[in-house]
Amino acid sequence: ALQEKLAAEKEAEEAEIDETETDEIDEDSELVLRDNPKSKVSEDFRTIRTSLYFSLNNKKSNTVLITSSTPNEGKSFIASNLAVAFAKTQKKVLLVDCDMRLGRQHEIFALSNKAGLSNLLAENEAKAYEKYVQKTSVKSLSVITRGVVPPNPSELLDSSDMEELLNEAKEKYDYIILDGTPLDGLSDSLILAKKTDRTVVVCSANITTIEDLQNSKKALEAIDVKVSGVVLNRTVDERRGDYYNKYYSY
Repeated sequence: ALQEKLAAEKEAEEAEIDETETDEIDEDSELVLRDNPKSKVSEDFRTIRTSLYFSLNNKKSNTVLITSSTPNEGKSFIASNLAVAFAKTQKKVLLVDCDMRLGRQHEIFALSNKAGLSNLLAENEAKAYEKYVQKTSVKSLSVITRGVVPPNPSELLDSSDMEELLNEAKEKYDYIILDGTPLDGLSDSLILAKKTDRTVVVCSANITTIEDLQNSKKALEAIDVKVSGVVLNRTVDERRGDYYNKYYSY
């Protein structure tokens, strides 16, 4: 098993391409792996990618849900950079903003949000999903934004159209990353967890409590979904004085 993991890590590293054309670093950008690829946080995302790659590499197409226990834990930051990490290994990646209430992937990638996932599902256009797909500045990475806020997000996500969207997208993309809602008080991510191959829960240092994490685990286990891993976000390295992320596999 260790040899397989090392081989998977080597394959991902060898495949990674650096498309950064400037040494200038945008300190305000949330896409650290795109804009600051040599940073400690960028290396953390490569490590998370390798862990997921090892658990997924026997599948033809792979869907990963990124969720959190409560709001403001950084799930969208993790989802966007994880999508960039996979795209940098020359794999075709689709990032879908499934937080139709407060999703902000369109802000992170500076994309239009006039029409997105909510529009696609409300208009039963799963088979024509590609017209809602937007290319990004990262080669091989495309995004479906959340779209306009609908009155019934949970019902849309639980529809046959959502299932069909994922099935259609699997024919074209190697990895599909879903940015879901927080688990606390909302059923959206529970619905999505039943439709995806892996579920990763993001928690934030000094924000997420043990009880929050336990409640998330129980909620997912109640629908027979196992937590694949936990990303501990915004942890401070006291020696270096900067932030890092840590991934824990279950």
